[in-house]
Amino acid sequence: MEANVVKLYSLPYGRLRTWWIAALFVAGNIVLPQLCHLFPDGGARWLPIYFFTLVGTCKYGWRVGLLTALLSPTVNSALFGMPAVSMLPVVVGKSLLLVLFAAAAVARFHRVSIGILAGVVVSYQLLGVCVEWAVTGDLAVAFRNLWIALPGMALQLFGGWAVMRYLMRK
Repeated sequence: MEANVVKLYSLPYGRLRTWWIAALFVAGNIVLPQLCHLFPDGGARWLPIYFFTLVGTCKYGWRVGLLTALLSPTVNSALFGMPAVSMLPVVVGKSLLLVLFAAAAVARFHRVSIGILAGVVVSYQLLGVCVEWAVTGDLAVAFRNLWIALPGMALQLFGGWAVMRYLMRK
């Protein structure tokens, strides 16, 4: 069936397209957090800085994901002070875990599904608790932040799936 065919890429760093696509996803990871921060605990609750990292990694490969994961929090912090510099290691660490799990899942299964995305999101968030604990020294806060982030995980799962379904056809 032609409708079920999807195109997944692994773009190399040497192509201008890789950098343009990463720049678009970084821009998305700048705009979406600004919208979410209009609401109380918007960043912690909706996890917007990870959204386009997930989509970019799944669709265009680990290189686009890595660029997006590293640049999004850094640029956001420099421009808007969010995440706070003290939290950059946590956000970057979780972003890198997201890229690792998403790239590994796509490489292993050669497709993206709700189940695969759920595995990616749960995996990087659970290990992200360890990153946050290591940086902050407070396991209770790390687990509390995981609990607060449940809506964001759902957004990544279902919103990310919807965006990828659209992009996968392109």
